[in-house]
Amino acid sequence: MSEEADLRETICTLAKSMFDRGLTGGASGNISLRLPDGGLLVTPTGSSFGRLDPGRISKLDERGRLVSGDPPTKEMALHAAFYETRGTKAGAVVHLHSSHSVALSMLPDVNPDNVLPPLTAYSIMRLGKVKLLPFFRPGDAAMGGAIRGLAGKRSAVLLANHGPVVAAKDLEAAVYAMEELEETARLAILTRGLNPRMLTDAQIRSVVDHFDVEWD
Repeated sequence: MSEEADLRETICTLAKSMFDRGLTGGASGNISLRLPDGGLLVTPTGSSFGRLDPGRISKLDERGRLVSGDPPTKEMALHAAFYETRGTKAGAVVHLHSSHSVALSMLPDVNPDNVLPPLTAYSIMRLGKVKLLPFFRPGDAAMGGAIRGLAGKRSAVLLANHGPVVAAKDLEAAVYAMEELEETARLAILTRGLNPRMLTDAQIRSVVDHFDVEWD
């Protein structure tokens, strides 16, 4: 099996895993990953993570032009902005409409600079700070501008009333980070109003320094 064929299978396998566990449903969510030649493999627009066909995954060249497969997700501006601003740190991007993350994005008193409270070390390790961005119409190219406005300083964002987006070095890392984001959002909602014990500033700094986390 060629490297590209293997990557196509990986997209389908990880997408179905997320679909089967209820992290995204229907035809929502999208995935992209960078190919060695600078092109991208992207899940097609209107496709379901539960039934992706490796042969129909969109292939784009390094200039974003469709080479083969079905038309790509309408959220390409979002994906392209992460690759542009994160450079070699972004080998894959995952965007979901996962329930707890979306619910957290709707709450009025979350910290927009870091929407996830410091409940565990793992969200800090995998995500750093997660920026809450305003609502954009799905497919709005302005989402790309909002990502560029972060100047590559965030690997994950939460789109208000829409869902999370995570960029990482490869697809497996992006999926793991996305799962951590959703689980932390779930914990935040479960403990809301209960005065949970948060990590202290010193504990956060220890995690950031030990695991070399981006924390600006």
